[in-house]
Amino acid sequence: MTYVMLIAGLALLLLGGEFLVRGGVSLAGHFRLSPMVVGLTVVSLGTSSPELVVSLNAALEGYPDISIGNVIGSNISNMGVVLALTVIISPFVVKRKEIIDDMIIMAGTGVVLFIFLIDMRLSQIEGIILVVLLVAYIYRSVRNDKKEYIDSEPELRYSLALSIVIIIISCLGLAAGANMLVKSASTIASMMGISDRIISVSIIAVGTSLPEMTTSVIAGIRKENGLSIGNIVGSNIFNILAILGITASVKPFSINDSNFKSDIYWMMGIIIALILMIIPSAKSSMRRWKGIFLALVYLSYIYIVFFTT
Repeated sequence: MTYVMLIAGLALLLLGGEFLVRGGVSLAGHFRLSPMVVGLTVVSLGTSSPELVVSLNAALEGYPDISIGNVIGSNISNMGVVLALTVIISPFVVKRKEIIDDMIIMAGTGVVLFIFLIDMRLSQIEGIILVVLLVAYIYRSVRNDKKEYIDSEPELRYSLALSIVIIIISCLGLAAGANMLVKSASTIASMMGISDRIISVSIIAVGTSLPEMTTSVIAGIRKENGLSIGNIVGSNIFNILAILGITASVKPFSINDSNFKSDIYWMMGIIIALILMIIPSAKSSMRRWKGIFLALVYLSYIYIVFFTT
């Protein structure tokens, strides 16, 4: 029954996130918001909403290790599973100038998180700082991209009233799915004799990264250069600044498992490897071997997590 709850929780998170995006985009259209602003707010929240709800719910329920592990694990799986799978299925070329600044920001947010977690806790002040950095990042993105915005007809998929109803139902579904996922995952971890950290950086992290996986794989297949890696980089920044920022602002928490510091090292290591793959030339080819390399790094990380800690 516990495993059924785990699967049902993941399903509710995926459905809730999908319909939150649809309802949010439609609602934004009614208020004449630009596609860029919608992407930076509603869509980003929608694809990362499983991580947000799981982390916040875990902190409120008294499972801080699941809260932090979900974010760090999701960032690692975004690069080692989502991007790797996308590149293996459909290699693509990315323009360095379009993504390198955001990749450096992604690395910077990882460094900030490491500094904040030196004392093994995330305070309310630190959470607020992360949220402020998020607002600054969104402002920067809007300011830099404003000149590229071309007015277009808004997407009015649903009526205003129906859009609001869909958003409310989606949020309820996310809350229910997160509650089922956290409780079932914690129960499974106890039954198997493994820690909340291990279950959160593996099963929960991959499960909550499925929206990003769907978006990136489809973008890769359609040969939309840069969109795949851009989605992942943006999601990783959002995970740290928004998810942990909002969670700590609402419910400051302490971490019980000191091994989380090694998880941050892994996250930073993969980020650096990814930057090195992009830097060499103005147009960097994300070839299949790079995807295989990222996948092997991720498998090595999972092996160490399960069998050596």
